[in-house]
Amino acid sequence: MKSKLLFFVGVIFLSSLFSLNVYGKEIEIIEVIPSFRQYKDINNLSIVVPTVVEVPFDNEYFDRFEFGVVEDDGPLFKPSFFNRDIIEIPLTVNINGGALVTEMNDNNTRTYSEFSLPENAQGSAQINIAGDKLITSSSLTVLLDNNVALPRFIEIRAEVNGENKIVVARSEMKSSSIQFPKTTSDKWTFIFTYSQPLRITELRLNQENKTKETQSLRFLAQPGSTYRIYFNPDQRPGDGGAGESGDLRSDKDVLRIAPVVSLNNPLYKKADIDEDGIPDVSDNCVLVANVEQEDVDGNGRGDVCDDFDKDGLINSKDNCPNQPNRYQEDEDGDGIGNVCDGEESRITEKYPWLPWLGVGIAAVILVVLFVITAKSMTVKKEDDVVVEDNSNNLDSN
Repeated sequence: MKSKLLFFVGVIFLSSLFSLNVYGKEIEIIEVIPSFRQYKDINNLSIVVPTVVEVPFDNEYFDRFEFGVVEDDGPLFKPSFFNRDIIEIPLTVNINGGALVTEMNDNNTRTYSEFSLPENAQGSAQINIAGDKLITSSSLTVLLDNNVALPRFIEIRAEVNGENKIVVARSEMKSSSIQFPKTTSDKWTFIFTYSQPLRITELRLNQENKTKETQSLRFLAQPGSTYRIYFNPDQRPGDGGAGESGDLRSDKDVLRIAPVVSLNNPLYKKADIDEDGIPDVSDNCVLVANVEQEDVDGNGRGDVCDDFDKDGLINSKDNCPNQPNRYQEDEDGDGIGNVCDGEESRITEKYPWLPWLGVGIAAVILVVLFVITAKSMTVKKEDDVVVEDNSNNLDSN
């Protein structure tokens, strides 16, 4: 009987875990969907068995190759495979004329090149791109890691007919995509000035003279089901809970459907990690809420993220932002560091006579209580004497 009871309890426990897991995924996909800018609806598929469906994305441009396929408004993303067949001119990338790097040119938004920020100054990075052949381009896309702000300024140069030509003069960077006059060169230079730590995942120079480009998305469709494909996120989205995938790479028994119109996602919301209403890419302090975006010194970094007194603590975490106090001593616990606290907040320290007043009042109270007690005892003794005298008189009579 005991073993059956334990088995029953175990089944209930495992069922609860499963329910919590599914519920967690539902919450997760709801949080992920707003990161996508666009979607396509796939309906009325003429299939009678599970079939790999290929949705064309030819002649469509989007920054990131992350997708979310939802079946019948289900709680999880379905596994998918983005097939991109493109012939571009091979590129090499180096930073500040140093060794070659691949992280910004590998079509993988999970890798990045990181540029540290100097302690008391803005940062600057020069990225050089060289092509095996001449590249014709009129746009650049800079993809950033999650929760990273855009650089403040960008300058673009290209070597044209042996001359180092300015394509874009130093300008404020307000978008991840930069347009410029069509230019042909095999040597490009991009100079970024930044006020917050910078991580670039991809640096895409749009090659207008590429010879071939086809792209499509595949997923396993079920008969009678409808699908919505979310795509083109502004930052790398979270995990939508995709399960096990079949072989989506094979070209065998694949149903390629006609092009489907792309629609804007009404739930789309620009990434804003600190929830201050300022999108991360344009927030002068990405991780600390600062609606006003105050920047009194004009260095491009919000005051709440600055460290005015150079004590290693940003202003928003510093209990005395204008005076160095690395250890944050605060004896009176009023939230203002000792070094800049001109007023004592502890009442007994602010008014040193107050404890003595308390002692005096307590002494007076004790004296009063003593007097009252003494008087009450005297009255009681007098009453006892009167009672005793009366008793004696009665006895004598």
